[in-house]
Amino acid sequence: MRSSGSGCAATRARLSVLLLLATLLSAVSTVYAKDEPKIAVKKLKSPPTNPSYFSGSNIVLFQETESPRTLWRSPDGGATWDEVKDIDPEKSFALVMHKYDPDRAYVLTRDHVHWKTADKGKTWKEFDTDALTSDFSYSMGRWMDFHADDPDKILFTGMKCEGPFCEETTMYTTDGFGEKAKLLRASTQNCVWAKSSPIFTTGDSDLDADRILCIVRSGMFSPPDENRLFFSDTYFKALDDDKLDEKEAKLTGTGPVQGVTSLLEVQKFLLAATSSPSKAEMALFVTDDTKTWHRAIFPQDHELLQTAYTVLESTNYSLQIDVRSSKRTSAPIGTLLTSNSNGTYFTRNIEHTNRNSFANVDFEKVTGIQGIFLVNQVENWEEVEKEGAPKKLRTKITFDDGRTFEEIESDDDTIHLHSITELSNAGPVFSSPAPGLVMGNGNRGKSLKKFTESSLFVSDDAGRTWTEGPKGPHKYEFGDQGSILLAVKYSEESDVEEIKYSLDHGKKWETTKLPDDLSILPWTLTTTQDSTSLKFLLTAQTDSKEFCVVSIDFEGLHESTCKQSDMEEWYARKDDDGNPSCIMGQIQKFERRKKSAECFIKKEFKEPVTETSYCDCTDADFECDFNFLRDGDECKLAGPLLVSEEDCKADDPEATFKGSSGWRLIPGNKCKRTKGDQRDKQKEWKCSDAKSPPSESNGEISATFTGFSGDFDQFEKLYLDDDKTIIARPISVFDGAGDVFISHDHGRTWKTPKELEGKDILAIVPHTYFKNMVFFLTTKRDVFYTTDRGKSIDSFKAPDPLDRGRDESPLSFHPDQPDWLIWHGQKCTGDNCYLEASLSKDRGDHWPTTIKRYVDRCEFTGSKAYRFRDESQILCSARKHENKDVEGNPLQLLYKNSTNGFEVALDHIIKFALMAEFIVVASENATEGTLSALSSLDGKTYAPANFPHNFQVPLKNSYTVLDSSTHAVNLFVATELEDSRHYGSILKSTSDGTSYVMSISGVNADDGWFVDFEKMLGLEGVVVVNTVTNQDSDSEPKNLQTKISHSDGAQWSFLPPPATDTEGKAYSCSSRDGDAFCALHLHGYTERTDRRKAFSSESAIGLMFGIGNVGPILGDAKDADTFMTQDAGLSWTEVKKGSWTWSFGDQGSIIVLAQRNTKTKSVTYSLDRGASWHEQQFYESEVIISDITTLPSGSTQSFVLWGNKGKELFTINLDFSGLTDKPCVHDENDPEKSDYELWSPQHPLQPNGCLFGHKNWYLRKKNDRKCYNDGELQKVYSSDTCECTREDYECAFNHELDSHNYCTLIEGLPAGDPEQECRDNPEAVEYHEPTGLRRIPLSTCKGGNFDPERVFKLRPCPGHEEEFEERHGVSGVTIFFAVVFPIAFAALVGWWVYRNWQGKFGQIRLGEQSSLDNDSPWVKYPIIAVSAVVAVVGALPLVASSIWRTVTSAFGKLRSRGDNGGRYSWLRSNGPRRFTTRDSFARGRGDYAIVDEDEGELLGDDSDDEAQGHN
Repeated sequence: MRSSGSGCAATRARLSVLLLLATLLSAVSTVYAKDEPKIAVKKLKSPPTNPSYFSGSNIVLFQETESPRTLWRSPDGGATWDEVKDIDPEKSFALVMHKYDPDRAYVLTRDHVHWKTADKGKTWKEFDTDALTSDFSYSMGRWMDFHADDPDKILFTGMKCEGPFCEETTMYTTDGFGEKAKLLRASTQNCVWAKSSPIFTTGDSDLDADRILCIVRSGMFSPPDENRLFFSDTYFKALDDDKLDEKEAKLTGTGPVQGVTSLLEVQKFLLAATSSPSKAEMALFVTDDTKTWHRAIFPQDHELLQTAYTVLESTNYSLQIDVRSSKRTSAPIGTLLTSNSNGTYFTRNIEHTNRNSFANVDFEKVTGIQGIFLVNQVENWEEVEKEGAPKKLRTKITFDDGRTFEEIESDDDTIHLHSITELSNAGPVFSSPAPGLVMGNGNRGKSLKKFTESSLFVSDDAGRTWTEGPKGPHKYEFGDQGSILLAVKYSEESDVEEIKYSLDHGKKWETTKLPDDLSILPWTLTTTQDSTSLKFLLTAQTDSKEFCVVSIDFEGLHESTCKQSDMEEWYARKDDDGNPSCIMGQIQKFERRKKSAECFIKKEFKEPVTETSYCDCTDADFECDFNFLRDGDECKLAGPLLVSEEDCKADDPEATFKGSSGWRLIPGNKCKRTKGDQRDKQKEWKCSDAKSPPSESNGEISATFTGFSGDFDQFEKLYLDDDKTIIARPISVFDGAGDVFISHDHGRTWKTPKELEGKDILAIVPHTYFKNMVFFLTTKRDVFYTTDRGKSIDSFKAPDPLDRGRDESPLSFHPDQPDWLIWHGQKCTGDNCYLEASLSKDRGDHWPTTIKRYVDRCEFTGSKAYRFRDESQILCSARKHENKDVEGNPLQLLYKNSTNGFEVALDHIIKFALMAEFIVVASENATEGTLSALSSLDGKTYAPANFPHNFQVPLKNSYTVLDSSTHAVNLFVATELEDSRHYGSILKSTSDGTSYVMSISGVNADDGWFVDFEKMLGLEGVVVVNTVTNQDSDSEPKNLQTKISHSDGAQWSFLPPPATDTEGKAYSCSSRDGDAFCALHLHGYTERTDRRKAFSSESAIGLMFGIGNVGPILGDAKDADTFMTQDAGLSWTEVKKGSWTWSFGDQGSIIVLAQRNTKTKSVTYSLDRGASWHEQQFYESEVIISDITTLPSGSTQSFVLWGNKGKELFTINLDFSGLTDKPCVHDENDPEKSDYELWSPQHPLQPNGCLFGHKNWYLRKKNDRKCYNDGELQKVYSSDTCECTREDYECAFNHELDSHNYCTLIEGLPAGDPEQECRDNPEAVEYHEPTGLRRIPLSTCKGGNFDPERVFKLRPCPGHEEEFEERHGVSGVTIFFAVVFPIAFAALVGWWVYRNWQGKFGQIRLGEQSSLDNDSPWVKYPIIAVSAVVAVVGALPLVASSIWRTVTSAFGKLRSRGDNGGRYSWLRSNGPRRFTTRDSFARGRGDYAIVDEDEGELLGDDSDDEAQGHN
């Protein structure tokens, strides 16, 4: 077919590769007789890519696919070929044709320098994109986006790389790459011109010229649900405040939406698809001007799922989308939907369309004719869905744009055609611009048969009637506006020796043999995009396993050119009497050659002209409107009725409005309106038909009780992410579990699916990445599952029974492909049983692949998020030999990519773990008896973890990989193994996961090696741990203290205790900031019954709860009270005496507390983030509450209480939605009017509030507003980049914080020679002392005065002391003025104070009124200055050596400590020394002044309410 499209092979794997190949070179032509086409054959040793025609010409380009990738050009449609000499074939990578300029093309390299042509490939010039060509999977083949009006404006998708990490970036040119490309924007996933389509317009010529839209990622490894859509009219230029001139698209019409995954231009529409975290559902937003967006609304029973919808070839007036409606992925079935004229409301065209697993749909429009398209429909869809039966397909055609469909026939027989899902050629399947000519491979009968059993059928009346052509399947093409039909037999062997052609619309076929007894395996048959040429290209493989391109030229077959008498008028549709009839309200007339004429049109590159006349509107021009379904001659309401904003504002249910009649004019229909009523005339409806159910807002909180009978102890429960679906079942510790119950209304009602009734469900396993999918494992091979949150239940048979003695789940899941599964089953041969891993790519329908035998574990490690490894990569740990022996049969780590079998990556491993982008492996060194850690990014190569010096891990110790979402591995290493005394150290890696530094030691762990480590959800880098303080004691229980870090583990502090408890009483100790003797301590992860319960919620930004006590150490849990923080742990408040469970609702606007394991009939709640609390009775008698839960996102206003009433388990839905029916509104232009405030977390050590180099702002509902959050709040509302400070750095490798918080070299490790820098560079005058610092991987800071390489003293290089002194010395004049002037000024002020102080010094007089106020600034500050005189005089002995430090400190800079050891610190103790206050750190901006040893201990006094230090 024509080169405008790209294809893939129908059913054979080999063809799927070869189909991409297209043209071959060289030149030896063989010319045949005048009555046969001329055929020229070129042979190659390397296969070519698909041929690319310059539009409107016979000039063709192609590349060889194997290195060297030579580019070839033909000026005559393939008869002759010339090698393009201007291009280096060793560097060329991809050929890109300009979409709108017929003279331009580009050859890209993988580097930043490429080639371009502006004369159809005659000459080529280099151009520079200043960025590497992106190799991200979603950008392959989409590197360039062209402006539809200005061919010089081009966007280029490239990438910038640092080591193995690459980030996609977009470059642009406005001069056709005359100059080097400029940066448009970094961190992009896709950018497009608003004017990417000739018929799309913003309505403003200036915006059409420059507007660009970009999907922007929040970080290098950020998930897709954080992507945002921005637009700019100034090429995203940088503004003065380091921000970009960009705006976020308001996809909802009023606000932005996160999770934008793709942008697609379709005719006059621009589409943005969005996804939600851990959900397969997607939303589609549509605009026809980039200014106003609408969410596409589908019929209520059709959800939009990832990989389950396909945007089809659409028209200028509507969108057509096929949505997968079947649950069985091995045999997908869809529903075809068509939109209204602005692309927002979709209605059904036809059900049960045929799809394949690649989301291809059997759908194609007849080119150039309005309203005609063909589809394949699954006839036996019920058997396919329920039983997995093979599909029976029938071909249908529509002549009214999908309103009605009919069979296609040949000689009164029904025929069926193979379509898109079984491509055997490139380009469109059936039609071309040739008027009315359609071809296809198919068969007669009741349904579609195998492709190899098909024959070629031809229609010359746009699919109304068909004639059978050559037997067997063929590749086919159209030429000379349909005068020539060319066919080449399809084969899987190199046995095709002839071509066939017809010059009379397929009534008669001629045959011509290939020259020189050539036998070929055909690949692609193609011609010019407009099908007006007499020349064709055929690419193939020869019987000698070489490759060839065959040029077929019909130029000499007929000498005459068609005259007007050889032409006929052809109408796209005629009625039974042969008269022209209307299609889509119009009659289309074409002029084409008569089928019997012996001539060629010979009007190359001039497409046929259509003449159109319009018809009066009839009933056939109307279809059912949105949410109406056809029932005979009626359209009946099947969903909510649409009502305008102006109608039905009153509460009167009897009020009426004018609404849809149920009919609408088919989008794109051009019929002329006639007098009188027509089908789409609006009718009168009652408002009660359209309004949503009345608001349940009554100012009250409702409670709905559900009891569960049976002798059970507790619930097993599972939330399905943001949906209100809960799966639960009562369980008994001794008697097993009861039935599975599912609630779709957040616990108000419960029901057991009939498919699960009485089933022996062993375990409930949610999909790790797609939370709408859950698997129910039985004791046998039967596995039940749901893909729609329990609305329907399906099942499959596992290849092997599960191993009931194995703790881990038998299922592993792929992060991007929800239907890919790995099953770990127990395979037994006699008494020999082992674990075998099997692979399914259709959700268990088939298990064709055994991955590995004698495995320990297999996981999908490929992901679209990590470009540095194969997306289909699988990692397994398995025995070296296929037996169960342990001796001499170690566990190996093996990896498998899409192109190879398993390869060994490591020997002698123990376990591997996945955390963010890292693969971490524990390996044993049997010789040394030690345990090693290794890490990898690509899954193939592993680097050993470089632990700090002298940090050895014995073989019997353990690793725990902790939450490592900040692009560095947090690795817990056990250091104490005695039972009941487990603890260890947390080490933090560099961004590549290899070099580790000590973050904190003595961290508590339980006997299962779970660790008291928890990150605050929703905020970066806030971590809470519990540490063991009595590590040296073996005779007493562990004493625990809680510490918090706001710097991702770089620095730690205690939790500041509240001043008083809930009763206003003081605690037994006090400390403003928390210290080793008095702080707040919380019971952590190791003491949690439900491991899923967290201190915080991702939607309740800054809020955290905990159970604990105030004191020197953590006390007993039974004596604990309940505390909360509203500011991410900077300050805490006791909210309840005793141990309470908590839950966050309405994104932090509602907090509910329930007392655990204590009889009660009420809960406590707050509507203002804990500022005030209220009691609410939920039951008439006292019961025991074990837990309170809500959606994981915290986005609902209802909660579920779980508990027991005697022996009966129960749930209570507690609904707060009755308190208000007013949605909160954010007014960014009027902060006072807005229901929201902007809040930013603060760093305890940085007064500017920066965290990791940026200051994030979040929206939080104001405490005094009585409204609810109507939508998901944007995670980060805005962000400011900060200057770099000390807090953006942590200790470097082989350095650790000492007791004074200095980053010092680890004891026992020899210090490097700093003077080596001088020896390496003899001309150097000075060198810097080593810093011991490295940048925190998460930090995004820029600039600033703090540079760890410039903080320490400069030292002179040996032999350069005089030069050093000249460069940095201080003159005597400077010293004089720096010392004498302040002293003189202070003395004068002091004398003035003395003269004017009535009381004089040392005198006390009672009853007198001073004439000079002691608090007056004229008195207070001079007195301070007098004190300063003494200080300055006392410091004189130090001035000569540290005058520059004195000057620095005069500006209020923070002090730190330096000595000859090069130590450096923030002056916060991590040992027994008490911490200084945040106020003291607020006196500067994080810069450092070196403090001489002689200055003594700065924090020795109890200033700022501190006790004295303890060394």
